[in-house]
Amino acid sequence: MSTFVRINKYISESGLMSRRKADEYIEKGLVTIDGKIAVPGDKIEVNDDGSCSTVVICDGTVVKREDKKVIVVYNKPLGLTCTSKEADKTSIYHKFEYPVHLNYVGRLDKDSQGLLLMTNDGELSNMIQKSRNGHEKEYVVRVDKDIDSSFIKKMQQGVPILDTVTKKCTVKKQSARTFTIILTEGLNRQIRRMCEALGYRVVFLKRIREVNILLGDLKPGEYRELTPDEEAELRRKVQK
Repeated sequence: MSTFVRINKYISESGLMSRRKADEYIEKGLVTIDGKIAVPGDKIEVNDDGSCSTVVICDGTVVKREDKKVIVVYNKPLGLTCTSKEADKTSIYHKFEYPVHLNYVGRLDKDSQGLLLMTNDGELSNMIQKSRNGHEKEYVVRVDKDIDSSFIKKMQQGVPILDTVTKKCTVKKQSARTFTIILTEGLNRQIRRMCEALGYRVVFLKRIREVNILLGDLKPGEYRELTPDEEAELRRKVQK
């Protein structure tokens, strides 16, 4: 028995990249199916055991499905960027090494640190990153001057940035200049922009949770695979 799978889904399930990124490569003409340039919506035949006689090449790489899906929690250190190894000398891939290639789920900018999920499961990555799914991400943030109840309230209610207003979120003061914030969206440099709009500058930003996965006591540069219970709960939550 076999089924027909959309080319972007097939590439995503190989762990090479997310479905969104696969769409971009297809639109740029960088994907071929048996030597023919693929177009959006193309499908290929895949056997029930996951094998496929069709040769799919994405930007010079032969696409093959990975049998084992891996999800890793990585504590991204300061100074590293979420880019490809070839694109930037400060790429996380110059420091993060794993037996198979894993893609990062979402980004942390160069000046931020903490929890970064890494996986070869493109479908899972896609589900986590879709903003409409409203999955939680929690951060510890420190700013350059004391915060008050007005600051907390404005952050919670939504701040005008990037021609929109951020969604309501949970913000709790931890000390004079430190707070935690739980977001369900992922606008570009969102927390920094929110603080800047209110007259504050972020001096420390660390992600400590994504969905149900906690950073815990991992040191910068360290990583660990999810436990079976963590993975099961993560998949249950993102598939809702």
